[in-house]
Amino acid sequence: MKKDFINLKKFNMKKLVLISFLILIFSCNVEKKMDNNIIKDPNLVYNEYSPNGDEIIISRADYINKLEGFWLAQCIANWTGLVTEMDKIGNIGEMKTGAFYTREDWGKKDQPMYGRRRKQDLSRNIDFVFEGEDGIWGADDDTDIEYIYQHLVYTNRTSKLNGEQIREGWLKHIKNEEENYLWVSNQRALDLMISGIIPPETSDPKKNPDFDMIDAQLTTEIFGFYSPARPDFAVEMAELPIQTTARYNAEWISKFYVSMYSLAAISDPKLSNKENLLVIAEKSRNQLPSDSYASKMYDFVKKQYDEGLPWETIRDNVYVRYQVEEKDGYDITSRNMRCNGCAAAGINFAASIISLFAGKGDLKETIKIGSLMGWDSDNPTATWGGLIGFMIGKNGVEKAFNRTFSEEYNIHRTRQNFPNGVDNFTNMAKIGVFITDRVIQEELEGGIDLKNNVWYIPTKY
Repeated sequence: MKKDFINLKKFNMKKLVLISFLILIFSCNVEKKMDNNIIKDPNLVYNEYSPNGDEIIISRADYINKLEGFWLAQCIANWTGLVTEMDKIGNIGEMKTGAFYTREDWGKKDQPMYGRRRKQDLSRNIDFVFEGEDGIWGADDDTDIEYIYQHLVYTNRTSKLNGEQIREGWLKHIKNEEENYLWVSNQRALDLMISGIIPPETSDPKKNPDFDMIDAQLTTEIFGFYSPARPDFAVEMAELPIQTTARYNAEWISKFYVSMYSLAAISDPKLSNKENLLVIAEKSRNQLPSDSYASKMYDFVKKQYDEGLPWETIRDNVYVRYQVEEKDGYDITSRNMRCNGCAAAGINFAASIISLFAGKGDLKETIKIGSLMGWDSDNPTATWGGLIGFMIGKNGVEKAFNRTFSEEYNIHRTRQNFPNGVDNFTNMAKIGVFITDRVIQEELEGGIDLKNNVWYIPTKY
């Protein structure tokens, strides 16, 4: 009996050791698998951080999907808005195109300005423009310089670019002699850089007469995402990139968008997208000086929206007030510019605020209204498409359209000299997270909890 007991005990011990060993192996594999799901920037030393309980906590894990949603929805909105870009600018100036579009024009034939598009494009319908699962999204000026800035910030291992870094990046990645997909202030800035001028002198009104065009808006919004919940540093981070092409109202308007992008990271889950967007717009209005035409445009649109006027009526009223009557110091018409300043920061800011409010936080509706608004219709539309896409994430974007999309992105369609001529939204989102890691740790003095995959962001408010 004793012998049998000893053998049984030996058997049980062997079995216990084996089971323990298997559990250990399984646990290691699970831990390894979990670690593999948590991305780390190989160029950043992650410091230990002890939260004090006053920080804002943001899911780092969710941020990948949010940034993928930003890039995807921005591309959808950009290419959809291009269908109607500059079609309707009122009837002042050298291109008299008559009445604006209304909601009834969605799905109907495009009415392009004479000579603006190639013949094969003239019969295109006003509708969403998609790339399928096997397609490749083309870069355009609403996304490609943001891509450049993201690349420069990450490869320079910094949170704030200096003028030399911006100039070197532009000269390396933007074509010069052939088609380079630059217009107005961006092109002026590049020409000045080629001549040796360093930002911010490239937006000096004495050197760059296009300093108040829309360019900075569509190239710098993304900086808001790198400083989540802290628009104070987001605006500081974006200031020199903004001043590469913009001053005064165009600069303040761009800071408004950067602030909105930053605040979107802490949208209240108890509120609808519409309610959250109204809240962060009101908070970001403080970027607009009270005596600026930009702030007065915002207030003019907001008042009419609150009164329940249709977006077409608000748009027409904006046109009369600012391009016909030149109220609040907005003097574009008196300057006799080509197409009456159809790419100006001011009139497009007013148009964008209309589409933001009237779209009510719905991605598809906001893109529709933005595309039908008039003037430089792809740029404000891309701005709000990207912001709402971030708020709902890639999964939310695909749910909104009830389909899946390609995430391939051809940066070399418009730019050059990148390691990956065709990149993808997942990789682009990861780089965005790495930049945010550095900002939170080195600039905001916050912490990164890789185990729980969250950020701790101190707030100064």
